[in-house]
Amino acid sequence: MLLDARKAATRAVHIQGGLRAAQVPEFAALLAGEEGTIAVDLAFSKDDQGRYVVQLKVEADVAVTCQRCLGPMLQHISGNTRLAVVMTDQQAAALPRHLDPLLVEGQMCNLHALVEEELILALPPFNYHKQSECSTSLAVYADPIEEPEQARTNPFEVLGRLKLDEEHQE
Repeated sequence: MLLDARKAATRAVHIQGGLRAAQVPEFAALLAGEEGTIAVDLAFSKDDQGRYVVQLKVEADVAVTCQRCLGPMLQHISGNTRLAVVMTDQQAAALPRHLDPLLVEGQMCNLHALVEEELILALPPFNYHKQSECSTSLAVYADPIEEPEQARTNPFEVLGRLKLDEEHQE
């Protein structure tokens, strides 16, 4: 979906909707399956300095891969970011820290790509079941394997025997 973000901000447009994970293919490729629900909330406005601003909130319940057992698990993902519409890299560099840049080339902003990028950024880098829920038993890996002690040979033992032999000869 394409939208002129500056006009939407001037009119204070508010968009809410839902997506299926299958509708965002780059995000879906990072998941354990294409099932899941995604809620999106976009609020366009102008701030006190006259900047065009987008408040983007995403909430998703999707299946991800547990890094421990490699099985699917349900994960809740949420993201909330405030973006300022900019046309150049110089404008982006001049933004205050509380605003992230939304670089728009031309007039139109691709909302679908914007939501997909926010979902990818909100996805945790690693996902794990709780140990009690994980299908892999970690007891095998919890305790280090103790190797039986081998009789160590003392390199000076030979010298000790020689000394004893000398004392017995005297």
